[in-house]
Parts: sequence; C-alpha cells; structure tokens
Amino acid sequence: MFYEVRTYRLKNGTIPQYLKVVEEEGIEIQKSHLGTLVGYFFSEIGTINEIIHIWAFTSLDDRDARRQRLLADPRWQAFLPKIRDLIEVAENKIMKPASFSPRSEAR
Repeated sequence: MFYEVRTYRLKNGTIPQYLKVVEEEGIEIQKSHLGTLVGYFFSEIGTINEIIHIWAFTSLDDRDARRQRLLADPRWQAFLPKIRDLIEVAENKIMKPASFSPRSEAR
C-alpha cells in the first residue's frame, strides 16, 4: 500500500472557503476517481493555513491511473479554478507504512 500525502498552505484566512467548496463539490469528484480517502485535515495549532489530505493506493501504477482519470474528468477541470488561487504552496509525498504501522495490514 502507498499513501499520497498532499499538503497545501493556503492564503491567510481562506481555510473556511477552501473546505466549503471541497465539501460541496470537490471531494465527491476526487473520491469517485481516487478511491480510498484516509483523511482530510486542517491545522489549528502549529503551522497555520495548512490543509493535508491522504489517499491510499495499492501501487504507484494504481495511483497514476487514478490521477489521470481525475485530471481528465470535465467536472474536476471545472472545479480546479475554485481552489487554485487559494493555494500558495503545494507539497506532495508518497509514503509507505512501516511493518508495525496500524495501516500496514492493508499492504
């Protein structure tokens, strides 16, 4: 199992706006293509204005195929402008669980 950890630093004060549009429109489009959402988080203490979402994939090929389908979806293309200008910095990591990780049984 591979986990994609996407971290966005948003413009100051835009977390409520970002979360609202993702909840109302974006998350269902993503879930229809990407599959397993592990979690969607926002910061309250520490680094502020930060969103982190984590997706699970069976392989890197699985991730690539799912992301390609998402990017080709006209609904996703129409949605992207609604969040694009709210994001200042984007970071993406691919993580693998350690053998003793609670999520490692899904490997």
